[in-house]
Amino acid sequence: RVAQQTGKGKIHSMYVLVVVGDGRGLVGYGEAKDEEVPVAKEKALAKALRSLDTVARFEDRTVWSEIEGKFGATKVILRPRPVGFGLRCNPNVHQVLKAAGIKDASAKVWGSRNPLGVVKCLFRMLTAGNAPLGMGDGVGGPGRRLDKGSGLRTKEAVERDRGRKLVDLRTL
Repeated sequence: RVAQQTGKGKIHSMYVLVVVGDGRGLVGYGEAKDEEVPVAKEKALAKALRSLDTVARFEDRTVWSEIEGKFGATKVILRPRPVGFGLRCNPNVHQVLKAAGIKDASAKVWGSRNPLGVVKCLFRMLTAGNAPLGMGDGVGGPGRRLDKGSGLRTKEAVERDRGRKLVDLRTL
């Protein structure tokens, strides 16, 4: 429940944050407000379905490399883990990774643990940068640092940095 403070008093409304995913690398989130909870849920679900994006996964179970991101006062570090490790992380991070189909990872959240900040920070890390790197915000705002919010590195980028191909060593 959130409130807008006006000169005549508070105007209350309901806020909903929804995370959706297919468990196979497709994940998105939506947020909405309305006077009634069911209407806010429908709006948030529609936004979440429109914002679906793919997440690059290593062996269809974990992230490619250790990544860290910051959103407001929230800082998140996400680390890949070996087979069978599971998800050992903040409950909000757990839900997003589960929806994305990441099964083995650990995460640490520093600073603000506000669910909205944690989810937005995690989405900025998992999906590639949402604006061209180095560009401003489109309305005369500051340019981004080139390495900030650039998202998860792809398999090709890791191979290029290491100078060799990555081979799946697991046997089915």
